Amino acid sequence: MDTRSGLTRLTNTGDGGGSGECNQNDCPNVYRTEWGTFVIQGAVSGAFAPPGGEGLVEIPESVLREAVRALGW
Repeated sequence: MDTRSGLTRLTNTGDGGGSGECNQNDCPNVYRTEWGTFVIQGAVSGAFAPPGGEGLVEIPESVLREAVRALGW
């Protein structure tokens, strides 16, 4: 089962405008949920210990800029 169902991938979509970080599903990516929130896929960050049930991810600036462009902001 694809755990990405219900998500719209905003980065590395293969349209030629991507961040160029990589071409696999294990790349940094930004997804938008059906509810308008964002799911960020990236390297786990150890900057600080978040509360239980939360996590930190670190993504390149280029990936976030790509997501902003995809949304037309």
